[in-house]
Amino acid sequence: MKIMVTGTAGFIGSALAKQLLERGDEVIGIDNINDYYDVNLKLARLEQFKDHPGFTDLRIDLEDREAILAAFAKYRPQRVVNLAAQAGVRYSLENPYAYIDTNIVGFINILEGCRQNQVEHLVYASSSSVYGANTDMPFSVHQNVDHPLSLYAASKKANELMAHTYSHLYGIPTTGLRFFTVYGPWGRPDMALFMFAKNIFAGEPIEVFNHGKHRRDFTYVDDIVEGVIRSLDRVAQPNPDWSGNTPDPATSTAPWRVYNIGNSSPVELLRYIEVLEECIGKTVEKKLLPMQPGDVPATWADVQTLSDDVGYKPSTPIEQGVARFVAWYRDYYNV
Repeated sequence: MKIMVTGTAGFIGSALAKQLLERGDEVIGIDNINDYYDVNLKLARLEQFKDHPGFTDLRIDLEDREAILAAFAKYRPQRVVNLAAQAGVRYSLENPYAYIDTNIVGFINILEGCRQNQVEHLVYASSSSVYGANTDMPFSVHQNVDHPLSLYAASKKANELMAHTYSHLYGIPTTGLRFFTVYGPWGRPDMALFMFAKNIFAGEPIEVFNHGKHRRDFTYVDDIVEGVIRSLDRVAQPNPDWSGNTPDPATSTAPWRVYNIGNSSPVELLRYIEVLEECIGKTVEKKLLPMQPGDVPATWADVQTLSDDVGYKPSTPIEQGVARFVAWYRDYYNV
């Protein structure tokens, strides 16, 4: 297939593009290579595809309406995976407009591109952060998610609502995937595993929020990518049993679905750090701090619906996934 992937210089986007190219798909990659974190890391991810005949590298801002619509019109993708976004809960406290520009304005441009070019299926990144103040674990897509705790979370919830509108009005099949704490080789430098590894190798202490009592559904990137591809291949369908009297938040009379995509096995942050120390072979001084604004104490994905619908089965324990990350980090940074 001809598949447009936004965020191809990103962590998950580059891993997805690699898998799609390996199975024979053509990938039209879009990324603006912004400087939210190390641009060289983004360029190194793209370097993996530079000589691949099936990869097209477009440097475009999602919020550039004319450029996005021109790319859709020129390349006519059959399916689209929108992973480009302004990420990060903490950064949303400092720079809220970045989330509106990329995650809201950018997403409407993607939806319009799909509408104007008869795209068969749009899969887009949502986030576990949409669960916000919810505390009933594990988080289920059949729960309401109306109490976000950060603008990042609110922007992702807005994406789900915007997609539903387009699925309802124009019949565009859309699938939203709520990612739960993705980690692995080529990861983002602003994420905990990356920052912890950097400090451990440098012999510097690490800051551990919520006194290390956070529990996160850490999910290895290859498991995520497999779930994205399975979802992409199964075009969203209406739910014939959906009722407006007892509305299911995960389905619709429109061809619209949302799923959790995680490991469904939460791990305490201190255990995650312990595994990292074991893989590196060094211990680290931990500065235990209170929880930060906008953060949540725990995440845990109920992935049964995704498993039932597309056969998703995450299989990478943190001991294996963290070891692979450390091996990549040693090689990439020559430490």
